[in-house]
Amino acid sequence: MTDFIALPFYDLLHENAHVPEIREKLPPLLAGVRRSILEIGAGTGLITTSLADRTPAEIFALEPSAGMRGVLLSRLTARPELLERVTVLPCDALGLDLAEPVEAMVMINVMYALEPDYRARLWPVLAAHLEPGGLLVFTWRDGGPPAPGPMRELDSRRVGRHTYTVLSEIIESDGEEACKARYLYRITEGDRVVDEQEIVGHAYRPSREVIEKELTGAGFTRADAPEGLLAWRLP
Repeated sequence: MTDFIALPFYDLLHENAHVPEIREKLPPLLAGVRRSILEIGAGTGLITTSLADRTPAEIFALEPSAGMRGVLLSRLTARPELLERVTVLPCDALGLDLAEPVEAMVMINVMYALEPDYRARLWPVLAAHLEPGGLLVFTWRDGGPPAPGPMRELDSRRVGRHTYTVLSEIIESDGEEACKARYLYRITEGDRVVDEQEIVGHAYRPSREVIEKELTGAGFTRADAPEGLLAWRLP
């Protein structure tokens, strides 16, 4: 799996992208959840704290990246009332080992990193840790992988005298679900490049038909969700 986000840029870019919308769309889906939520790929906790604010549930925030966990734990430290209610899990989702099933599972901006073989192993693991009637919710973009294209700017934020810019190009695409992408994370002051980081890897955007086949095969059934999210339940 490839993590395309450079850690210093993570909060800057996500707060300027999908996070505000998810904070509005996700809580109504979780309105009946009272006991426990598993967040897979919690990152730096941008959604974790929102889940804690909008539900009374205990939260298990799974994040395999040590750097992301460090920021997540710092965010929780600034919210001492959450320290008793949020448990940070330093493992991959395939190594999930909870003492009891959870009521709901959330994956925000994670699907792109899951290659087909990994997904095939993941869904049964999640089903085994979700209680009957429990809800699985994840962000979704239909339409298959993007076609190859040149480098273009995706976003830019100003912080003091520095400008943080992310650029991306699609190097190749298989036309089914996988593409190879190159990201540049650049910090500049005027015309001077202060720092630059390149990340190259594969991303995945399976079709709705593929996801439905995988999840129904693992025992899930479709539930209603707003645009940009898919929701599934265990019978």
